[in-house]
Amino acid sequence: MLTEAVIGLPDPRLRRYVDRYLGYREQAAGPLVRREAAGAFVVLILGWGAPLDVTDPRAADRGAHATNAFLAGPFDGWCATRTAGGGAGVQVLLTAPAARRLLGLPLGELANRAVPVDRLAGWLARLRDELAGLPDWAGRFARLDAALAARLAVTGPVDARLLRAWRLLDGSGGGPGVAALAEEVGWSRRHLAVRFRREFGLPPKTVARLLRFQRAYAMVGHTLVTAPTGDAHPTARPGGGPAEAGDTHPATRPGGGGWAELAARCGYYDQSHLIREFREFAGATPAALARQGSHSSNPG
Repeated sequence: MLTEAVIGLPDPRLRRYVDRYLGYREQAAGPLVRREAAGAFVVLILGWGAPLDVTDPRAADRGAHATNAFLAGPFDGWCATRTAGGGAGVQVLLTAPAARRLLGLPLGELANRAVPVDRLAGWLARLRDELAGLPDWAGRFARLDAALAARLAVTGPVDARLLRAWRLLDGSGGGPGVAALAEEVGWSRRHLAVRFRREFGLPPKTVARLLRFQRAYAMVGHTLVTAPTGDAHPTARPGGGPAEAGDTHPATRPGGGGWAELAARCGYYDQSHLIREFREFAGATPAALARQGSHSSNPG
């Protein structure tokens, strides 16, 4: 279970890329399994202590095993984490453009994968060791500021037309279609789809679905975990549990209103469409998530 959670605000110059840090400690007497929702973002965990496994039920080779520091995503399906014992670390969630800039590599190489940082980037592995050796969260957050600022100084900007397409999708919650995005940036639909997927990890149509899902997921989660919102998709409290696979009834959403109302507000065709997307991206219906009382550590 989570025993400590500390939010850190990055230097204002970094907030275009990262809106906050989450420092955490947790202790699990036995195996602790969480279901992590899909998302069009990248999760960076720089941890120390008990290792964990990240598994994608669709493909065993996409996960990471016995590691406490890794990069994951973007993912277009839910995955699971499993750990036991005590651990601590810092979690950073990055939009795809921010991750592309900071990592200096196309996210097509990370899509639907979790990769230990020592196999991916030496600077991240060194940063994890430095954070573990510092005595307090304030010092760790300051060291993160310095490391991320240093990366931004040596990596080039994201292509302006791709960034424009991303912002149009993100700002509308996934509203524009691929044809409208292509026209806006002056590319063919095919060229936009190929470049977008290579640089940001997933096709624009999939990202649009995930952005819409993240909005709905946050609305369910807001009454459960009081998760704040922001451009970099801030974190929610770890939790979760096994879904009830047979749950399809139109339960009432916490905080008032039904699932049909939530579906309409988030741009789904109907309640059944909403439930199908939750099953695919969260591994559970919204009603099942509401009854559990908490989500995974991924945000909406």
